[in-house]
Amino acid sequence: MDRRHFLKQVLFWSAGLSTSIPLFKIVPLEAEAKAGAGSSPLVVHAKGKDYHGLVAKALEPLGGMGKFVRPGARVVIKPNIGWDRKPEQAANTHPLVVKAMVEAALAAGAGKVLVFDRTCNEARRCYVNSGIQAALETIGDRRLEFFHPDERKFVPVDIERGKAVHRLDIYKDAVTADVYINVPIAKHHGLARLTMGLKNSMGVLGGNRGQMHQDIGQKLADLATVIRPALTVIDATRILLANGPQGGDLADVKVLDSLVAGIDPVACDAYATTLFGLKPGDIDSTVAAHRAGLGEMDLARINIERV
Repeated sequence: MDRRHFLKQVLFWSAGLSTSIPLFKIVPLEAEAKAGAGSSPLVVHAKGKDYHGLVAKALEPLGGMGKFVRPGARVVIKPNIGWDRKPEQAANTHPLVVKAMVEAALAAGAGKVLVFDRTCNEARRCYVNSGIQAALETIGDRRLEFFHPDERKFVPVDIERGKAVHRLDIYKDAVTADVYINVPIAKHHGLARLTMGLKNSMGVLGGNRGQMHQDIGQKLADLATVIRPALTVIDATRILLANGPQGGDLADVKVLDSLVAGIDPVACDAYATTLFGLKPGDIDSTVAAHRAGLGEMDLARINIERV
């Protein structure tokens, strides 16, 4: 089923006009793997204390936001807003990074920018205490929609290439948007070891997400076969070194004033892993996604540009 047909099916199913489950297949795997063979994906490591300017720095070598967002496009910007924590505690994406990403998409001519997350702690407290709600309220553009997910909008999607999971309830906007942009924070995770780009997309899942925690690396790779960001911008302005993903103790936080950005989500996760003194092969989701042909994890084959 191609994307246009899939979108129609999602609309019919969510409106109750169809009982058949919408299926979205991304094929073929072999062609994608061959297309990526021998390539050197660009990953940008930008540093600076002005976080608004830092976003522009990170995007410029990639062609700027206009390369990803066309005029009139419906754009999802997916930060981590999962925890009832303040910005300095490094549990959520920094609010100034989220604001700058939204403003860049609007400036590129987006027809609609949607920002949301299915939180782990109580949603209203997460949105407020993360600082993201206040930051986005200052934008004042009607094209921006910042909202709590509606449980009725999670649609069942078959994971055609899944090895550990074969069907997931995914938020409709995440699969129907013209552009999906992933804006996670890089931090420690008690089970996955680190949470970065691949893990952040769990925030578009409905149902019992606890089931994802068994064989989590492979399941995150399975999810990545259908949630394919056009752009990944990993917030490493401050990283959580221990007691993640929730954190809370400022002693666990290290300020790096950095962003890691790129088109290849696996390469972005692979490089961001080094900020913690680890290797890409230490993270199961990175290894599984690379094996699935979803991106590059070999640092020697990644073009890293520092700005």
